[in-house]
Order: sequence, then structure tokens, then C-alpha cells
Amino acid sequence: MPEQIPLDKIRNIGIIAHIDAGKTTITERILFYTGKTYKIGEVHKGEAVMDWMEQERERGITITSAATTCFWKSKLTDKNHRINIIDTPGHVDFTAEVERSLRVLDGAVVIFDGKMGVEPQSETVWRQADKYQVPRICFINKINALGGDFSMSLNSIKERLSRNVLAIFLPIGESNQHKGIIDLIENKAFVYKNPDPVSLDNALIETEIPHDLKEKAQKAREEMIEKIVETNDKLMEKYLQGQELSQTEIISALRKATQSGKYFPVMVADGRSVFITKLLDYIVELLPSPLDVPQIMGMNPQNEEEQIIRQASVSEPFSALAFKVATDPFVGTLTFFRVYSGALKVGTYVLNASKNKKERIGRIVLMHSNHREEIQEISAGEIGAAVGLKETTTGDTLCDPEKPIVLETIHFPDPVISVAIEPKTKIDQEKMGLALQKLAREDPTFEIKTNEETNQTIISGMGELHLEILVERMKREFKVGANVSQPQVAYKETISASAQAEGKYIRQTGGRGQYGHVVIKIEPKERGEGFEFENAIKGGIIPQEFIPAIEKGVKLAVSKGVIAGYPIVDLRVTLFDGSFHDVDSSELAFHIAGSIALQEAVKRAKPIILEPIMKVEVTTPENHFGDVIGDLSSKRGQIEETSERGNVKVINAKVPLAEMFGYATTLRSMTQGRANYSMEFDHYETVPRQITQNIIEGKVK
Repeated sequence: MPEQIPLDKIRNIGIIAHIDAGKTTITERILFYTGKTYKIGEVHKGEAVMDWMEQERERGITITSAATTCFWKSKLTDKNHRINIIDTPGHVDFTAEVERSLRVLDGAVVIFDGKMGVEPQSETVWRQADKYQVPRICFINKINALGGDFSMSLNSIKERLSRNVLAIFLPIGESNQHKGIIDLIENKAFVYKNPDPVSLDNALIETEIPHDLKEKAQKAREEMIEKIVETNDKLMEKYLQGQELSQTEIISALRKATQSGKYFPVMVADGRSVFITKLLDYIVELLPSPLDVPQIMGMNPQNEEEQIIRQASVSEPFSALAFKVATDPFVGTLTFFRVYSGALKVGTYVLNASKNKKERIGRIVLMHSNHREEIQEISAGEIGAAVGLKETTTGDTLCDPEKPIVLETIHFPDPVISVAIEPKTKIDQEKMGLALQKLAREDPTFEIKTNEETNQTIISGMGELHLEILVERMKREFKVGANVSQPQVAYKETISASAQAEGKYIRQTGGRGQYGHVVIKIEPKERGEGFEFENAIKGGIIPQEFIPAIEKGVKLAVSKGVIAGYPIVDLRVTLFDGSFHDVDSSELAFHIAGSIALQEAVKRAKPIILEPIMKVEVTTPENHFGDVIGDLSSKRGQIEETSERGNVKVINAKVPLAEMFGYATTLRSMTQGRANYSMEFDHYETVPRQITQNIIEGKVK
């Protein structure tokens, strides 16, 4: 049974960043220095504890968020704390893993590459953390790497993410001159005992601030204190009177400022070093406990108007949010959840309030990467996993059956890329359906559909790598052989004008006939606003019981557009007229009439095709700059800005996804393997007319 730690000594944190900034490496160091592991697993050698999937170890990237628990006694306050950590992926294709993790975490450490500063996925994870109001510590990593530049990295955070960052550390030396750090809160310097920072028997030696950095450190410390005292009237008064602030006062005020989102403290070092012990100190001192987080709010599922508040307390009724479902080869389905209030014991029943289904809790485990530790009870503030829940999926609320509550769910982006997949043999066919369903249950950004015309199975996801990994998992974990087609773009259709149309479904065949008649108006909405159905029927010209059937018929028609069969988005449908027959009208007749009306109205409303536009950032040596720009322009790319980052050129562009398949190979061959790029979905945009014709004729991806 794990040690019982009071709620105020628990920290639920995430490690988030752009790919290759060093998240997993830092998590591995945390596990080593907290005594959780006895050797450090290196990502590049495929030994990282937190990267436990075969594909993660082979590729050296994190694919799925991994949870672990460790304990740390802060040097600053000498109290034992429990830290629940989720290490998240950095690749944009796995953005759902970051989204669901941030929804249930109380704080985060954002890692930046010290030679690159803010990169595209750094912005994405920052926005996700903003969305869930997660307090953050920033850590500029790899300052010892060639090109490590603290000022550039700090300024890039200020310019691209937030002006409210606050340096609490300065590096002693950069690049291969890096020797240690200056802690501005303690007003002391710490240097590595062993010149090689990565040495496992290394230590931080407290020393005087180097003479050549004294003035810079003093100025930075004054700036830091001036900003901190702005948040506390008592400290402001003391500071203005010229009195020295104690370390405890500074930390206490900075803790409040960090938790309120007023400031984001910035640390810097080589994340592979013993410096991680300082990071752990500030994680427990500055980031919130479950008690510091505002109470959780939810709705009463029986009366959706009524709001319910739950405090982070064991004495409150049980409530938790399921944020991840994983298939474990040894125990079956694992459902990860964060407990917000109350406690849960093995053998009891909970209500899945999102689906109004009861689930029995047979086993509860704490996770350490892919290892499990069985526990009998879990309480407020903890993150655990239940074994074998049948109905619960990502975003569902679990609660006390007697005191139901529905917490805010988790919203995920729509997939932007699809491939057709078919089994190699008859045996594979039976296994493939089951495997795809299990993978779709785990991953909310993975969708499965059947193309009714070709009878092909179509799978959709967030990018080429995303689908490649899922197909690979299907082959390895579920032993399914499958062939995959070329990737297809997830186009959408919409309307560019308003229109009206009627739909009539009248059949008379002997006995009882069918009669449904509706008149609708459709109008375009702003991009990204989605579909809306409005019932404006007055005077009972269509009875109320047929309205849901009409809406279902309209929604069915919206799923298949009139130009090339892609889903129709961003439109408002208003049902305002129609008629019914006392005997012959039925739900089926109105369902079909609604579908006919929508199809007819869309044809009159100047329909257009939309394509996903990607935000692309390319870093390239200067001598290949012109070639890269020319190639992006030939791909219908809009160059937005170019800049310099160290000794490389950075190109930011918006490019249609249809033009970006195979770009990694093109870029490598064009630049002799010296350029890199990252890409993420930005928005949908109208397809040019000549490309529309090619899409209709099936000549494009």
C-alpha cells in the first residue's frame, strides 16, 4: 500500500513540450533522483522507462502519455511530497494525449530546447495549457548544447507565448562553457562538482556568484523581486522601505503568482544533470496541490440547468474524470481517471453519469509507466486506473450513484487525414474489426468508417505518423495483417449562400401510406462554428413528435455532401414550414423528407469544398533557403515570415495538407538531410476551382 500523503503535499503535473526538447529524458532523471529507478534510461538507446511501447523505443519518440508516481523531500522546506507525473508526446500527431492530460493535471513543466527557443508545438501545448488554466514552470533545457542561448530562448517565450515570464535562474556559461546556474531566489550560485554534468555521481556545489556575472545577477534579481512584490501589498511596503525580503516570503508570493497564472517562472540548465533536484524543489514549492485548485464544477445529469460544486476533500461525494483508456496485454482494459472529490474502494459500484450506466470497480492500480501497483482505495487528488470497465470512455464522469454529477468533458480536434485499410486474409478480417474498435476506444482522434460505395474500411487520424503507428500497433499487438492505401485528405463541404428547399416523401401502396413534408432554410456559418439545427415551426403545422426525426434526417444528409460526398460543415438549418397527414405521417417519412430537403437546399446554396491548411515551420541552412522557399511556393504554400534562429533560417508557411504528403523525403533530398520541419493543422480553407474539379474526378489525394 503506498504511503498516505496529505492532499497539500500532492502534485499532479505534466511534462509538455515540442518534440525533441527533452521531456522524456528529464522525466527519466526525475525517476532516478527520486529513487524510483536505479539507472537512467536513455531515449536514444531505447531504454527509457516512460517510453515503454516497442514503437516508442525504436523511433526514440513518445507516442502515448505515460503516468508515474514518485516522492520528493524539498530541500527548501524539508517536507515529503508525492508527485504524480504524466510525460506527454511532443509530436503534433499525438496532440490528443497532451489535451487529455492537461485536462486533469494541476500544474505543468514546459520544456524548451535552449538552442531553438519556442518551436511550433511549444505554442500548441502552451495554448492547450491556457485553455485549461494550468499553472506552469518553464524550463530552458539543453543550454549546454552547441548554440545554447538563454537570452534568445527567454525572449522567444516572451514574444510568442507570454510577456509574464519571470527568470528565476541564470546559466553560468552556455554551450560547451556551461558550468552551473545562479538561483536568483536563493541568491546563490550552484556549479557541477564534476565538469561532466551528466555524470551520475555528480552534485551541485554551492558557491559565490562568479564575479563577471554579479552585476547581471543582481539586476535580474531586482527585476524578479519588483515583479513578485506587485502581487502582495505587504511585501511591496516592505520592499519600498528598503527591507530585505526573506527566501520564504519570496517563494510564498511567487507560489501564489504562479498558481494564479500571473507569472510563469523560468529555469535553465542541462536537464540531464543533477540540476533536476532543483527542478523538483521548485515543482513542489511553486506548483499547486489539489487543494490549491479551484473547486471542480459540474452539472446535475437529472437537471442540466443545476450546477454542482465539489471540493477536493475525502468527505465529499466521489467524483472523477476518465481521461484515457488503454489496452493492457495482461489485464485487459485500463481506464485512467483523476479523482476530484471523495474516495473510491475496490468492490464498490460507481455511476458513469455521462452514459447513465453503473460500473463495478474490481481492481484499482497506480501506474508506473506500464507497471502496475494494486491498491484497495484511491481518494481526492489522486490519479489511478481501474481495470476492466466496460462502458467508460475518454471524457466520461464517474461518480457516487447517489450523488450524480457530470464534469466538463474533453474536446478533441477532428481528424485531417484518412487511409483505406483492408485485411490480408479471411482470418485477418475477423480480427481487424475488433482491433480497430479497441484502438478507437483508446484514441479519440482516431475514427473508423465504412465507404458504402466501395465497402472499404476508412481510418482517419491526425497525420501520416499517427496512422502509421496505429496500423503498426494493430499488426504487433493484435497480430492482424493488413494492406493500407495512400493517405487521403479529409476534405469537407460547406455552403457559400443561403437557400430554401422543400422535401416531400409521399408513398401510397395499398394500406397505410407514408407522408412527410418539410420546408427548410439553410445559411452559412463562420468557419469552424459547426452545424446547427433550429426548429421554427409554429402552430403545430408539424407535430412535435416528428421534429427529432426531421433533425436526424437532416444530420444524415449533412454527413454526405452533394459535390464529392464529403461531410457538410458550418451551416445553420432552420425548419420553418411543412405539413402532415393524420394517418399516413410517420417518423420514417419525416426522416426521409428532412434528408431530401437538405440535399436540395445545399445544391441551391453554392456549395464549395474546403481543405485542411497546415501551419508548417522549416528550419534550414542558409545555402538551401531559396530552394526550400521555391518548393513550398510550388505546393500552393503562403510564406508568412522568415527569420533567423542561431545559424539556421526559419520559414513559417501555410500549406494545403494535400501538397505535404512525402514532404520529409523531399526536404531531406533537397537539403542533404540538413533541414527539419514540423507541421500542425491550422484551419480549413476553400479549395481553388481547378483543384475542386480534380477532387470531383478523383484525381487528387
